[in-house]
Amino acid sequence: MTEFDLVIVGVGGQGAILASDIVGMAAVNEGLPVQASETHGMAQRGGSVINHVRLDCRYGSLIPAGRADAILGLEPAEGLRAIDFLSPDGVVVVNTNPIFPITVLSGASVYPEVDAVLGELKGRCKHLVPLDADRIAIEAGHPLTANVVLIGALSNFLPLDVESLEESISNLVPPRTVEVNLKAFRLGRETSLQVIE
Repeated sequence: MTEFDLVIVGVGGQGAILASDIVGMAAVNEGLPVQASETHGMAQRGGSVINHVRLDCRYGSLIPAGRADAILGLEPAEGLRAIDFLSPDGVVVVNTNPIFPITVLSGASVYPEVDAVLGELKGRCKHLVPLDADRIAIEAGHPLTANVVLIGALSNFLPLDVESLEESISNLVPPRTVEVNLKAFRLGRETSLQVIE
C-alpha cells in the first residue's frame, strides 16, 4: 500500500467536497484505508473550503505542514494559501481561473496577478500542473465539471487506478451527468500531461 496525502482547496460552490469524495471512494474500492477532514463553514458565501484526504495513513485525518504529496487547487489563490501543507517533492494541480472575493469586487483589495501566483507555486513544488479547467469543462460539455477535470489531471500522480476513479465518478455524480463527467475527467488527464512544469 502507498501512503498519499492530498489537500483539496477552493471556494464554496466549486465542488471540493465532491472531488474529495471521488478520490476517497476510489481508494476504498481498492481496499485502501482513507481518512478525510473537511472545513467548509463559509462555503455557502464563497468562502474558503479545505479538505484533507489521507490514503493508507495511520495518524489521523489532518495533514501536517510540509507533508502533503499534492495540492489540488480549484482556485489559484486558494492553492497558494494552502502551499505550506505541501512537501518539497509534492505536486500542485491548479485551475488558472480566479474567483474574485467580495473584497476584490468591491475595490477594497486587489487580487494578485495569476502569473505571479503560479510563479510562487512553481517555486514551492516539484511539479506544477496549471490548467484552464473552466475551458476544458466547457469542452467536455458542462462548465460545472471543472472539479472533475482537475481530478483527471491529478490522476496522473495518484496511487489509484484510473478505472477506480472513473467508477467512483460514475457512482457519485447524478446519473444524467455521468458521461459528461467522465469526458471531463479524461480530458483533464490528457491535457495535464502536456502542461506539467
